[in-house]
Amino acid sequence: MEEENQEDPCSESMEEDESKRGVWDCFCIPINWFSMLSREMHWSFVFGVVVVYGISQGLGGALAEVGTKYYMKDVQKVQPSEAQIYKGITSIPWIVKPLWGLLTDVLPFFGYRRRPYFIFAGFIGVIAMLLLSLHENLHLVLALLALTAGSAGGAIADVTIDACVAQNSISQPSLAADMQSLCAFSLSVGSLIGYFISGIFVHFLGPMGVFGLMTIPAGLVISVGFLLYEPRMHNTSYTQVKQNFIDAGKAMWTTLRSEDVWGPCLYMYLSLALSLDIREGMFYWYTDSKGGPSFSQESVGFIFSISSVGALLGAILYQYALKDYAFRNLLFWTQLIYGLSGMLDLILVSRLNLKFGIPDYFFVVIVESIAKMTNRLKWMPMLVLSSKLCPSGIEGTFFALLMSIDNVGLLSASWGGGFVLHMLRITRTKFDNIWLAILIRNILRIAPLWLLFLVPRADRSSSILPCKSMNSEVAIDPSDTKNVELVSLVHSVDGK
Repeated sequence: MEEENQEDPCSESMEEDESKRGVWDCFCIPINWFSMLSREMHWSFVFGVVVVYGISQGLGGALAEVGTKYYMKDVQKVQPSEAQIYKGITSIPWIVKPLWGLLTDVLPFFGYRRRPYFIFAGFIGVIAMLLLSLHENLHLVLALLALTAGSAGGAIADVTIDACVAQNSISQPSLAADMQSLCAFSLSVGSLIGYFISGIFVHFLGPMGVFGLMTIPAGLVISVGFLLYEPRMHNTSYTQVKQNFIDAGKAMWTTLRSEDVWGPCLYMYLSLALSLDIREGMFYWYTDSKGGPSFSQESVGFIFSISSVGALLGAILYQYALKDYAFRNLLFWTQLIYGLSGMLDLILVSRLNLKFGIPDYFFVVIVESIAKMTNRLKWMPMLVLSSKLCPSGIEGTFFALLMSIDNVGLLSASWGGGFVLHMLRITRTKFDNIWLAILIRNILRIAPLWLLFLVPRADRSSSILPCKSMNSEVAIDPSDTKNVELVSLVHSVDGK
């Protein structure tokens, strides 16, 4: 008995050390992961992703989203269906991403292909946000133009980082899912912080004050243009730009004609277009003092902040549990869960949650968290699949083309949702038929399950493109191809 008593303190101390070591290991996992990505793909790539996805699109996007909702509702005083249409208009710059991608691939300025576009994108964002924040009685048309210009700045910065992700996914296919996880992780953390502070800033500064704060993320995008490493090209021939555009267009058309490419593209568009976006109508209902829960500005920000944890959990779940599954199997379950989870909104608008003793605030957090998690789980395999469809040589342009197809789907969903809200006569103060809009949306969310035959059964480690599409004939000045980090993405990977 004495020996057992003497051994107990030692065993307890060993268990404590192991538990401390376990906590420390969990803390070190993301740090080691970031270090690995920085080693494999250079720290400048990781830096660019964090700034563009985490700060500009994540934090800045969250501030802009909440600020724009209240700007349209309280300053411009538009109807929910109109706000849904205007939201689609401001997203148009994301639809023409192939143009930005093509410009960054074939049209350098002052010997650089990346830096000028980051700087240009940042300046557009700064000017647009200053106009919105300083002009008190800005006409609706001018406000839409400013919001669209700010969206264009974000799209131009985004397409450059997307090009880097696409090229690195081809050169290092084993890290393709890790790169998408890095993008998703940065976006989720930035969104979490942005939504958390958005309601507070809207309350104390107003929507226009929030637009003023948006100049900070845009300014950081400018800093990316100055800080990112990019070898300067010498003897740039602008006479070849026209031919480069033609060659890139031919390469994209040849790739799109392949059944292995147009099938997944069609599925991605339809799966997004059929998921009608009625979030503006739900936002107006959230803040309504009669029929809705009448959430305050701070409450709306906190709800979006807490629910963005769901998107972060979705990214983590995909990275550590689901990334090795075949695309078709994963998309089946995520699309099904995405459609069924939307039924929770019916419980909310019918106020059944109150009959079960569940407060509106708590139930909305659950609904929004599940929606964002399932949406992220549905979105990430499509991003990895998109990176697999890019032919070498025009990675930036073609990945931008695929993303623009997705954005056309989102635009279709936004305008389709606005049409449904208008037809059901859902206004700023009338929400009698909002349950029907939710039901229509949920039924259409499940419809893409019958289109999964368009998606290949391949997984993230498989090669999807036909051999003849793997290498593009587009090649511009291949002399500076030793570094693949943020150099021109029109260079062939084989020419490193």
